[in-house]
Amino acid sequence: MLKEYKTIEEVAGPLMVVRNVENVTYNELGEIELPSGEVRNCRVLEVDGDKALVQLFESSAGINLASSKVRFKGKSIELPVSGDMLGRVFDGMGHPIDNGPEIIPVDTMDINGLPMNPAARNYPSEFIQTGVSAIDGLNTLVRGQKLPIFSGSGLPHAQLAAQIARQAKVLNADSNFAVVFAAVGITFEEANFFVNDFKETGAIERTVMFLNLANDPAIERIATPRMALTAAEYLAFKENMHVLVIITDITNYAEALREVSAARKEVPGRRGYPGYMYTDLATIYERAGRNLYSDGSITLIPILTMPEDDKTHPIPDLTGYITEGQIILSRELYRKNVMPPIDVLPSLSRLKDKGIGAGKTREDHANTMNQLFAAYARGKEAKELMTILGEAALTEIDLLYAKFAEQFEEKYVSQGFHTDRTIEETLNLGWELLSILPRSELKRIKDEYLDKYLPKKD
Repeated sequence: MLKEYKTIEEVAGPLMVVRNVENVTYNELGEIELPSGEVRNCRVLEVDGDKALVQLFESSAGINLASSKVRFKGKSIELPVSGDMLGRVFDGMGHPIDNGPEIIPVDTMDINGLPMNPAARNYPSEFIQTGVSAIDGLNTLVRGQKLPIFSGSGLPHAQLAAQIARQAKVLNADSNFAVVFAAVGITFEEANFFVNDFKETGAIERTVMFLNLANDPAIERIATPRMALTAAEYLAFKENMHVLVIITDITNYAEALREVSAARKEVPGRRGYPGYMYTDLATIYERAGRNLYSDGSITLIPILTMPEDDKTHPIPDLTGYITEGQIILSRELYRKNVMPPIDVLPSLSRLKDKGIGAGKTREDHANTMNQLFAAYARGKEAKELMTILGEAALTEIDLLYAKFAEQFEEKYVSQGFHTDRTIEETLNLGWELLSILPRSELKRIKDEYLDKYLPKKD
């Protein structure tokens, strides 16, 4: 029998102070029973002597200080897990919302997870094919990596997230691949888009979805990514699956963190975000990886919208420190109708060299990747010169580079959200574009690869 407290001292927004408590611990779950018999859930944020600061999951309206009762459950938030989660849709607290039955759990796991022992980590080294050329060819995703997508308000990151979730696969491996998709603080319209897209394409069969809507409480927003990663940890390390976790939008998560911090009257850090935001984000991102003692792995793609497209904003800035690179979406390419509008030059995958080459993608991958980067950078410079000085001022070779840059954006980067390219198709397309330039300009590619792969001109 749980001990009941009728000692609520104060209620301020989503927070409540309960006094004269005994043996209550940080992060412990509780429930508040109103005089009407209605029960609301809460969580302990802080314990100071015999006082507990509690955060409500629902509204605080109607709580009567004198006659409402609080009970603490002696455990933190847990998620019931089982292989039956695949193909199901849950809310941000792990309750099914797809009209299906409750999950019969194999286990229940604490959503805060256990940090992976650094000595037990295995180095990411296997290529994951997303079917998106700008990622596969130039900023390769590797199994066990954390690779965020930096977007801006109004850019089509939702479509790109859905495309990656549909198309991603590990090559040269069995089909033991799953996607855990967490949508944090999104609108009902966006939630509808994701559910319908996954169901229409059949991707839902290998996906676990967690949907947290914009009108759900802030505390649920903070729990949703952890729910998703807990499901991923079960599938990866208990069921030995390759799990790709996609979380959108981390910015909404950070805003919820700021809201809770402000309600607790904590000293704000940069732009009002709490000073511990770096540590908090790390508790999410660092749950990805490979384990020496398991065949499974967790690869993480967090998506965030940069406020005012500012890369130096605390959310993208701190994310960049913790993760291994970033894929950046460009507003300029979006205006040109390049879809997906991935800006390949400032984008970076720090582990791409570990996942490409003979036996993983193809022997010529590293050489062609470097050459495409160099040619596109020079082509963009040539186009800028053309704008300032006019076409007549450019040399013949500069005009070829400008043509290459245009073709590269139109054919290589722009592929739409429903084209799934194999890595061979992506590499062959790269060679086709490089054939625009004279062979003497392809200085970053070995002669043996030029002889073998460069299309012969008539």
